[in-house]
Amino acid sequence: MRQQGAGLDTQRVDTVVVGGGQAGLATGYHLKSRGRQFVILDAGPRVGHAWRSRWDSLRLFTPASFDALPGLRFPAPNGHFPSKDEMADYLERYAAHFDLPVRLGVRVDALTGGPDGYVIEAAESRWATSRVVVATGPYSHPYVPPFAPLLDPATVQLHSASYRNPGQLSEGNALVVGAGNSGAEIALELATSRETVLAGRDTGRVPIPLGSIGFRMLRHLRVDRWPGSVIARLLSRGGDPLVRVHPTDLRRAGVRRAGRVVGVTDGRPVLADGQSDGEVLAVANVVWCTGFVPDYRWIRLPVTNPDGRPRHDRGVVCEAPGLYFVGLRLQSTVASGLVGGVGVDAEHVVDVLCAGAPSTPPTRADSRTHDASSRPSRASRRSRPST
Repeated sequence: MRQQGAGLDTQRVDTVVVGGGQAGLATGYHLKSRGRQFVILDAGPRVGHAWRSRWDSLRLFTPASFDALPGLRFPAPNGHFPSKDEMADYLERYAAHFDLPVRLGVRVDALTGGPDGYVIEAAESRWATSRVVVATGPYSHPYVPPFAPLLDPATVQLHSASYRNPGQLSEGNALVVGAGNSGAEIALELATSRETVLAGRDTGRVPIPLGSIGFRMLRHLRVDRWPGSVIARLLSRGGDPLVRVHPTDLRRAGVRRAGRVVGVTDGRPVLADGQSDGEVLAVANVVWCTGFVPDYRWIRLPVTNPDGRPRHDRGVVCEAPGLYFVGLRLQSTVASGLVGGVGVDAEHVVDVLCAGAPSTPPTRADSRTHDASSRPSRASRRSRPST
């Protein structure tokens, strides 16, 4: 159903899903299985674009047996670790297989309250709806520390979001900042062609190979119940523990481990912690694997905390009936932020969505509530798309 208003072509639809990645597609699967009318809006030119845009050698750290969305297995041997392009191809195949109504090239500019629910604006289009599922993921804006611009202009700087391969760097050594999974894997790759330093707090390592069964168990570890609550607290303290890379791998590759980068002196990064305290590094390249921060400023409703993260109960925004989130890290289980864990949250949200009748949403919040530009806590940053 289309309406005309304010110079925009307004379409009326029961449910709008914002984001066509794994979270949005899993939500679409459950909506379609219940016969709901809905549309999935995605800014990318192609399903799976977010995965295709990551560095060339990226592989998921979860096995194929855990990388499937509801209703369609991942087409690879159980122990295979898919590449980023294999994951993107799977998502594209998934959307086609279930004939999900994905609208590509649609970047949502604003979500506001309307007389009968919500209004979504995107370029020259507008949707009026009673229910909105935000499935964009919480880590949309690359984060670099505020002192990054103080580095020598001759230093090549890349965030992991824009890093593709070592050919982007200049000749000379490299500093990789952030010692989680992304930082460790990029450091290993760079060490094959140059002297490489990996700086950052030790995030630890999963002590045993989880395997297919181990990852599936994570879907049952609720973050509000023991022992999932204990694991969630540990994960919230910083970067995720290493899964596929072992510290021995880094040593064998000649990667030097160093403390945190805490500032810049005379255009060079300064280290802290332990024996490297106060050391100034002369480096030609810096790759920031310092994660992402949420950017929900386009949601012009009072539903986020001062740090920019949404307030919710297992993805259900109680203070804004009809508004939901899917794909958040630790949304309900330890596996919520992983490809193989997002289906649990999508099913729960759709169950609530189908059972409830939304009322009038809250009024627009003061813009300061949605300012995600301030320095985030470690728990609000993550250095790679959820796998």
